[in-house]
Amino acid sequence: MIISLQGICYDAKSSFLQGPKLAPPLIREALYSDSSNLFAEQGNSIEHINLNDEGDFAISDYLEIETITANHLKKDSKLITLGGDHSITFPIIKAYHEHYPKLDILHIDAHGDLYDHFEGDPYSHACPFARIMEKGLASRLVQVGIRTLSTHQREQAAKFGVEIIEMKDHALSKIPKFENPLYISLDMDAFDPAYAPGVSHYEPGGFSARQVIDLILSLKAEIIGADIVEYNPTRDVNKMTAYLAAKLLKEIMVKMG
Repeated sequence: MIISLQGICYDAKSSFLQGPKLAPPLIREALYSDSSNLFAEQGNSIEHINLNDEGDFAISDYLEIETITANHLKKDSKLITLGGDHSITFPIIKAYHEHYPKLDILHIDAHGDLYDHFEGDPYSHACPFARIMEKGLASRLVQVGIRTLSTHQREQAAKFGVEIIEMKDHALSKIPKFENPLYISLDMDAFDPAYAPGVSHYEPGGFSARQVIDLILSLKAEIIGADIVEYNPTRDVNKMTAYLAAKLLKEIMVKMG
């Protein structure tokens, strides 16, 4: 099985700050830095994976994201995407739907991203999971680490049958077993800002690096895709967030492979 890697350099639908479009090459740089090696905690190196790096794509038109993703999925590969803001997940999942009509999503984030529209934009980075669920692109959506739910987003979660494990209630034992192929969407602001200062939206009280690594390692499902989004290099300190994103990329790659 081939694992493809694509970078989507896009943050035009970010609120508050921009900068995540700069992230993909910096995550790669951290991944291959001589400060570490390419072995994951699972005991395997990504050097032993049939990895096809498709490179980074500077996006001018939001519709391009689905087309680029669909072209890479045609190669019978699993796919990991480096973002970019979280708006990119909706067109990515649209492309996945042709190949995986029954798909589960594990969404790791501080935010539910379930707004019907945000600042007048239904495709904002605050809305991708509302679009995914209303179009029936996921059989199951489980969100973990959430700690900013508004009344509207709680209503949206109830409407779409979203399963939410809020940060205050998190425990590994509460993560369900996934029956369908699984897609992981990891927003870097799921982490407490102490671990990931390079994000646009600081939400204290989040995950430690160890907690998310343990979560990934605990999964028993067939992982067929993932994205790592919302790393904002303009806010980072000593590339801490880049190295954390690279660490999670390495663990997800080996788990998928």
